[in-house]
Amino acid sequence: MKKFSVHGSRSDGRPPDVRFRFLLVILSALFLLIVVRLAKLQVSDHALYEALASNQHDLEAQLLPTRGRILVRDRADGNLYPFATNREAWMVYAVPRNMEDPISVAHELSAVLTIPDVDIVTKLTRDVEDPYEVIAKDVKKESIELLREKGLEGVGYVRTAARLYPERGVSGQLIGFVGPDESGALVGKYGIEGGFDELLAGTVGSLIAEKDASGRRLIIGDSRIQEAVDGSDVVLTIDRTIQYEACTRIKAAVERHSADMGTILVMEPATGAILAMCSYPDFDSAEYNKVKDLSVLNNPAVFVAYEPGSVFKPVTYAAGIHAEKIGPKTTYEDTGAEEIDDFTIRNSDGKAYGVQTMTQALDESLNTGTIFVQRQLGKDLFRSYVEAFGFGKSTGIELSPEGKGNISSLEKRGQIFAATGSYGQGLTVTPIQLITAYGALANGGKLMRPYVVEEIRHPDGAIERTKPQEVGTPIDPRTSRLISGMMVSVVENGHGSRAGVPGYWVAGKTGTAQVAKKGRLGYEKDETIGSFAGYAPASDPKFVMLVKIDHPKDVTWAESSAAPLFGEMASFLLKYMHVPPERPIGTAPAPEPEMPAVASSGTAI
Repeated sequence: MKKFSVHGSRSDGRPPDVRFRFLLVILSALFLLIVVRLAKLQVSDHALYEALASNQHDLEAQLLPTRGRILVRDRADGNLYPFATNREAWMVYAVPRNMEDPISVAHELSAVLTIPDVDIVTKLTRDVEDPYEVIAKDVKKESIELLREKGLEGVGYVRTAARLYPERGVSGQLIGFVGPDESGALVGKYGIEGGFDELLAGTVGSLIAEKDASGRRLIIGDSRIQEAVDGSDVVLTIDRTIQYEACTRIKAAVERHSADMGTILVMEPATGAILAMCSYPDFDSAEYNKVKDLSVLNNPAVFVAYEPGSVFKPVTYAAGIHAEKIGPKTTYEDTGAEEIDDFTIRNSDGKAYGVQTMTQALDESLNTGTIFVQRQLGKDLFRSYVEAFGFGKSTGIELSPEGKGNISSLEKRGQIFAATGSYGQGLTVTPIQLITAYGALANGGKLMRPYVVEEIRHPDGAIERTKPQEVGTPIDPRTSRLISGMMVSVVENGHGSRAGVPGYWVAGKTGTAQVAKKGRLGYEKDETIGSFAGYAPASDPKFVMLVKIDHPKDVTWAESSAAPLFGEMASFLLKYMHVPPERPIGTAPAPEPEMPAVASSGTAI
């Protein structure tokens, strides 16, 4: 038996209220823990539990990031304009188990959303595990207001985001589009939307929550929400006004000549920044699902390879000058034809011009003159220059898919392949490769990597800017000056006269290429591709441009298709860029460029 003292103490000597005090401490600690927990629920986790308390659709909306914009600058006012942005849209959903008469609800929905009754009835009456059915996406606000007035049981609405392309019908191949993948999720496809989808899309948020045995979320459990990270904005090097002019003019030219396709590229030669990139036919990014020919989704400026024809000749001439094999005044005798490996190659007009300087041969676009240059170089050296100008490999521009062209013919045995390659037949290039090579002719010999993304603006405020990148130096500044002078002569005295702009020295070259037969040897009889590539002002180029017209039906030669369009566009660019005239209108043609005599099988004057 336990013994107590007269004072009521326990025999072990501890006061009787110790247990009470200990219990009070425990209860106080629990109370404090509850207070802290409630504060956390009401303050730091407020957004989480508000989301948990809302319906499933609102919760999903909070976890989805906002897609980044695609922006372009307009140098006329310096402002940025969206080529792709977001707009408000609505999704209509239904919870069939909350409906007493799903057939009646289906009829009401059909009348407002213009969806066939049978499609909605099927969704509302089938036995599915999902607690709700999506009835329609991208619904207009007006339709949502009508449904709200009807107060249909079991029908809900969620505000979502949809892609908006403000410049309708312009630059679809450059921008791409957003559409569903195999799982139904919206992703960027083609162009900038596809190539930068991960950056534009952002990061989806997540919800981690304890669940009970039936799978329901437990509000009092260990739950937390990871907020979504919005997508980054992508700012392009494209100038909004130049792009609009390029797209408008190439469309008009293709329609005027009943051509199959056309492309315009405008690049800043000093940096490689693309100022305009437009082809026609194009597609509307907002209505990509109406495209019948899927090939139109690819961007011809970077994807389509073709035999360029005489527009390639300045590359060959520049190689000959840089290697000190020829000069602008080096002469050869043109007999009108060359016999090579049992093949006869003639000038395009079938004429013989006798003794000609290299400048005159380029003016008249004589195939024999370009073959003469290639022979001075030899097969191997000629091929090395072609490679140094970037042909036969991708340029590295941020657009995909990008074609590489094909210069493998230059590795074949025999002399015929190098001979035809010297004037742009038997090898293929892409428009982006060609304009990049012309950029090196224009800027003193630097091969710049072309780029179309100026900067990336992240949601946290950080900005990544693209730095111009020099990827090679196929020629030196002296060669650049000399070939530029020869190309000015082409515009002043040769086949490129319609590409000229009064008051300016324009350097450029025409190219009328035959089209190879598909799957067979030889070329199509009545099909050509007309190109004109060049830059201005020749002494300090502000732009380099390529115009390409595929299969014009009313004219044959590039001097009547691509050259006039180049001249129109060049005139606009010089005015838009506020480039002052270099000479009075009506000034006599530029003299032949000077160069010391060089040793070759021709004669230097």
